[in-house]
Amino acid sequence: MIPFIVSKLNPLAQKVREIIPQFPGQVAIPSLTITALLLGVRQLGGLQPLELILFDAMTRIRPDPGPDPRLLIVEITEQDIANQGTWPFSDRLFAEVLEELQRHQPIAIGLDIVRDIPTEPGHQELLAQLQQPNVIAITTLGNEEKQRVSAPAGISAEQIGFNDIAIDPDGRVRRNLMFASQDGTTFPSFSLQLARFYLKNQGIEPMLTEAQEYQLGNAIFSKLKFNSGGYQSLDAGGYQTLLNYRTESVARKISFTEAIARDFDPEWVRDKIIFIGATAPTLKDLFYTPYSRGIGQLKMPGVVIHGQKSSQILSAVLDDKPLFWFMPEWGEILWIVFWGMSGSLVVQRFHNSMMITGSVFIALGLIFSIGYSLILTGGWIPLAAPATAFICTSLFGVMYQRQLAGKQQQMVMNLLGQQTSPEIATALWTERDRLLESGMLPWQTLKATILFTDLKNFSTLSETKTPEELMTWLNPYLSAMTDEVLNHHGIVNKFTGDGIMAAFGVPIPSTTPEQIAKDAENAVSAALAMSRKLQELNQTWQQEGLPKVQMRIGIFTGPITVGSLGGKHRLEYGIIGDSVNTASRLESCEKQRHPDDCRILIARETLVHILDKFKVESWGALPLKGKSKTIEVYRVIDSSPK
Repeated sequence: MIPFIVSKLNPLAQKVREIIPQFPGQVAIPSLTITALLLGVRQLGGLQPLELILFDAMTRIRPDPGPDPRLLIVEITEQDIANQGTWPFSDRLFAEVLEELQRHQPIAIGLDIVRDIPTEPGHQELLAQLQQPNVIAITTLGNEEKQRVSAPAGISAEQIGFNDIAIDPDGRVRRNLMFASQDGTTFPSFSLQLARFYLKNQGIEPMLTEAQEYQLGNAIFSKLKFNSGGYQSLDAGGYQTLLNYRTESVARKISFTEAIARDFDPEWVRDKIIFIGATAPTLKDLFYTPYSRGIGQLKMPGVVIHGQKSSQILSAVLDDKPLFWFMPEWGEILWIVFWGMSGSLVVQRFHNSMMITGSVFIALGLIFSIGYSLILTGGWIPLAAPATAFICTSLFGVMYQRQLAGKQQQMVMNLLGQQTSPEIATALWTERDRLLESGMLPWQTLKATILFTDLKNFSTLSETKTPEELMTWLNPYLSAMTDEVLNHHGIVNKFTGDGIMAAFGVPIPSTTPEQIAKDAENAVSAALAMSRKLQELNQTWQQEGLPKVQMRIGIFTGPITVGSLGGKHRLEYGIIGDSVNTASRLESCEKQRHPDDCRILIARETLVHILDKFKVESWGALPLKGKSKTIEVYRVIDSSPK
């Protein structure tokens, strides 16, 4: 039986090898398809929310450089409003604050408060302060949702900037709108005007590059595109850059009341950019930012966001802090495809679920580590897309691998399930990598129990029957004997006409004394079961007018060498060694001594493993054919009821 099994291993292995090399191809095409579909979803903006969430997370965990020492924020708080007892404040109050701040020689002052309508008293006083050359006032550009608000009359265009803030689809502020056009006119932003005034004081003037990109000093502010970084559906109108937040609190703050009362250190004002704006929640000049998270999602005041924008410009020009850069679109696609294909390759490389899971975590960690390290240098690359591609293709690879393993198992179990016991078939499947690696079992030496059977006077019996009659009679006998071998966890290695060679303890080797003893016990139990089966068959044959037969069985336990024997065109499972010869000689020993229909002989080498488990009688030390030394032989007596 085993020659049949092993003869099938070679074409089986070839078949499996035909499947396995196709794994990369069969997985590569679906993996590319999955990645392409993911790229399509990304192109439509489906992954943009995830990309922005990851961007926010990396923004929050970056090292905090601390407040910008070039800035000061004069904030209008709820307490300031309570102190004055009214809102809006009068123009005179703002004029007094501006005058007080000017006394300490700031470089520039930005008033982030709408003053298009006079609020007496003190309107003329305020206009006089606003006309100071280092003061920047605000205007709003207006849109379909709100009307445009103009700056106070009498102020030059160089002292006006819009304070409109670009908001992402998820309601957060991540962009710096530096220029915007309306009615054919281009306006600079409030934060840019203040930064330019500061840089002009440093002798730095703006210019345009050949690519029409805005440049201050050595810093080139590349224009944000609709698909820069993790964006895919961005309204990139005007001239926008990605806002590189300095820290959640961008500058030192003093209250409006402290400014009026002169309760501050003059050095906080000297040579600084001063922002005056509202932080009181009731004034509703608050926005979600990457720092808005958790319950309540704290908002950042608009005046602080303008400070962030000015600080980014100053840091890029004066501190060489990198501005954000982005991969070209083709580079992002290659980046995503690489990780998509890597997911399937990881599954192909590792078959263990723990290894695959570990590889997924390592890959995701690597993706996010690369993304974070680039964020620190100003680079923003897609992270959600490659991570999703890796997970999707690895999941597909796992499902494909399981399907492939199921097919392989079905092939092996179909081949072996009826030729060996279920336990051995399962064990062979467990060892499939060794079995199918080359379609051959490598040679190994082990200790097993060998069983030989033969029918007495079969040659004489066969002469009285036609081949067809002989096979009709012989096949049920061999089938019944084979079943008993399989039922006792053995394998049938070969048929020798009417004879059978079986082995217990192969092809999955027994390694412990307990296992080897169990193999010997199984072999003797199988022999006794074969004896009882033969009695049943004899009764049936006698009723059918067929002759009664007798059987001899020899069993020996000892070292053998097993493995595939032959080549690719003819392959069988070889079991060789002196133990095989001894078992064969035991079967044919003392042929004339046949006390019952089935004579079972074992040697001491088997007896030592089955002591007290079976009834035996000693036949003494007998010479065996081809052996120079005698062997202690014992007959196993079937003590079951006849």
